[in-house]
Amino acid sequence: MLQKVVRSAVIDAPIERVWAVLRDFNSHDRWHSAIASSHIEGGERSDQVGCVRSFTLKDGHRIREQLLTLSDSEHKSTYCIVEASLPLQRYVATVSLKPVTDGNRTFWHWESSFATPPGMEHELRDTVAQGVYETGFEDLRRYLRGGADRRAPDGHAMPAALPVPTRRIAIERYGGPDELRAQDAEAAAPRAGELRIRQRAVGVNFIDVYLRRGWIPSMLPLSAGSPGVPGMEAAGGVLDVGAQVSGFLPGDRVAYLGPVPGAYCGVRCVPAEWVVRLPAAVEDDVAAALLLKGITADYLLHDLGRVQRGTRLLVHAAAGGVGLLVCAWAHRLGAVVIGTVSSEEKARVAREHGCEHVIVTRDYRFADAVQRTCGGADVVIDGLGDAAREENLAALARRGHWISLGQASGPLAPLAPDALVAKSLSFSRPVVFDYVSTQAQLAERAQRVWRALADGSIRQPPIERFALEAAAQAHARLESRATIGALVLLP
Repeated sequence: MLQKVVRSAVIDAPIERVWAVLRDFNSHDRWHSAIASSHIEGGERSDQVGCVRSFTLKDGHRIREQLLTLSDSEHKSTYCIVEASLPLQRYVATVSLKPVTDGNRTFWHWESSFATPPGMEHELRDTVAQGVYETGFEDLRRYLRGGADRRAPDGHAMPAALPVPTRRIAIERYGGPDELRAQDAEAAAPRAGELRIRQRAVGVNFIDVYLRRGWIPSMLPLSAGSPGVPGMEAAGGVLDVGAQVSGFLPGDRVAYLGPVPGAYCGVRCVPAEWVVRLPAAVEDDVAAALLLKGITADYLLHDLGRVQRGTRLLVHAAAGGVGLLVCAWAHRLGAVVIGTVSSEEKARVAREHGCEHVIVTRDYRFADAVQRTCGGADVVIDGLGDAAREENLAALARRGHWISLGQASGPLAPLAPDALVAKSLSFSRPVVFDYVSTQAQLAERAQRVWRALADGSIRQPPIERFALEAAAQAHARLESRATIGALVLLP
């Protein structure tokens, strides 16, 4: 006769955090106190359906289990025992998670069915219910608390973390791409409130170029013996966490963006409030290419541009990292999307990403074409800077809004009010970090980006990948106006 064991618990962590642990079929020896050691056979991935984990319990019993199903959308997996020294026969188990309505906790349901030899029903049912399920709930709660509360498997406190050697790209003076030089460095242990991250992909953005040129010296100050390290975002895995950090654990896949540069390196400590966990479907290089640019597209379209069906939107550098995301997302919202690019190849890519009307120009002349196409733009998203100043004013429709996002052609001179009043125009100069000034805001906007990627509102842009030590080459490439999509550095 089949036995059935059902247990449930509420875990004080968001569902994504709990699932990040449980979807790893080989994670139990790191958090479940009944398990002494575990490995996946045949070198397969621990989230590969069909993989077999072989583990030893602390009481000496050995078990081999196979992963039968895994659903990231349903937060559910099933597995079975294929061989065991315990007499659990035809054992099949299901783990499923549901978010609690407050959004910060998770309902975990764990059940199994199995047969036993006569006379062992109660003993083996208690072993599964208490020794595996109930103990597992409590052990995972303890594990997820992380930070200073974490203990080694023998129960003793973990030793103090040591500095980790790394490579970084730094500048000692402002200037061209050749000022970017590789250096040996150390990433100190994380302080209270920090994570130490081994970075696997670093996003390259035009703000990095501005910092290197010295256009924002307050953000990247240089002094004798203290070079500056550019870079505002990266993705990778958590090495360790400082005190007073909860919700992150070593091995977690994460991405971050923050208002203090320093991302051009292999290992870095950052405040936990800059960090978001990555969905399983988003690779590290895609996260580094999308996080800052995707969040920028989100606030440009939804907060500043208020783009909706029929909005006439002009996007400069429409084939760039931000431009492609804005075009695709705006197209999904029903906007009339007009873009400027500098080549026919870029025009083709922009059209593939939802740019309905493409203007090919290398001399910053586009206003007449915009007026002929749609009668003027309701919103202009401009990263060109001063060279496009007069053309932007001429391209805008009455009551239009000019969003100045960057200054690739040079810093924008101050606008006199009279330049705007003729057509009742408005002007804004946003900074992405003010739209993610709390961890909650960052997590919410990041989740919107991942959802937009999953539902096709945006597409993964073309990504050019460079070794970390080729950062100078990446900058030169970005400034050449020849790039399409996003650039990332791979430490």
